[in-house]
Amino acid sequence: MTSSTPGSTGARATIDWSAYAAVLFDLDGVITPTAEVHMRAWSEMFNAFLTQYAAQHPGSDADTSAYTDADYFAHVDGKPRYDGVRDFLAARAIRLPEEHQPGEEPSVKGLGDRKNDAFNAVLARDGVTAYQGSVALLDHLRTLGTPLAVVSSSANAPAVLAAAGLADRFAAVVDGKVAVELGLPGKPAPDTFLHAAEAVGATAATSVVLEDAVSGVRAGRAGDFALVVGVDRGAGVATLTEAGADVVVADLAHTVPGVGA
Repeated sequence: MTSSTPGSTGARATIDWSAYAAVLFDLDGVITPTAEVHMRAWSEMFNAFLTQYAAQHPGSDADTSAYTDADYFAHVDGKPRYDGVRDFLAARAIRLPEEHQPGEEPSVKGLGDRKNDAFNAVLARDGVTAYQGSVALLDHLRTLGTPLAVVSSSANAPAVLAAAGLADRFAAVVDGKVAVELGLPGKPAPDTFLHAAEAVGATAATSVVLEDAVSGVRAGRAGDFALVVGVDRGAGVATLTEAGADVVVADLAHTVPGVGA
C-alpha cells in the first residue's frame, strides 16, 4: 500500500490512500506552519524565564543557558503544553511548583500559560496559511470521501483551523482541551489518536497517522496504526524513522498522485 526511498526526505512516497478508512493529521507543522509560531513563543517565554531564574538563584546547579531549537525538538515538540514545560525544566535541573502562588516564583502551569498567551497574540496578529502540499492532500482525500481528523496537543487547534479556512475539512478535532476533558494522556501515548480514529468510525488497523513531531510518531507507532507518515519539518529523517515512521517525506505533496513530482 505504500512505497518510498528509505532515508530520503525529498523522495516521493507512493501511498494508496483509498486503502485506508481514515487519515489522522497532526496540526502544527503538518497542516499549518504554526509550529514556527509555537517555537518562537516557547523560545521567548523560556529565555525570559531562564534569565530571571539565573538572577534569582546565583550559584544554583541548574542549567540556565539559552533555550534553543534543539530543546524544542528534544523536550517540547508535540507534547501537551504543561508536559513540555515539565520535561524541559527537568532537563535543566529546575524544580517549580505546579500551581502559581502569589508572591512565589513562576510555576509549571504559569509558564505554560505565558507561552499560550504569546502564541495567541501572534496568531491574532499574523493569521496562518496552510502548507500547499498539505492542502493538496486534503483535496485528494476529499475526492476519495475519506474521513479525516485532527489530533493536536495544542488547545488552540480549532482557532488555527478556522484561521486557515480548513475547519470544515475534518469530521473530528481531538485537541488538548478534549484530551483533558476525557482524561486522555497526551502524545507519545497513543490515546488521542485512538480516540480520533473511533470518532470517525475507524480503527488503528485501518487508519493513517501524519506527524512531524517525534512524540507524535511514537504515539502512532505505539497505537499500532496501519501507516505512520513522518513529515520532516526539522526533526530529521533518521530521528523520525527511529521513532517509528514507516515513511518520511519533506512535504505531503509528495504523497499525492500527480502532485509535487
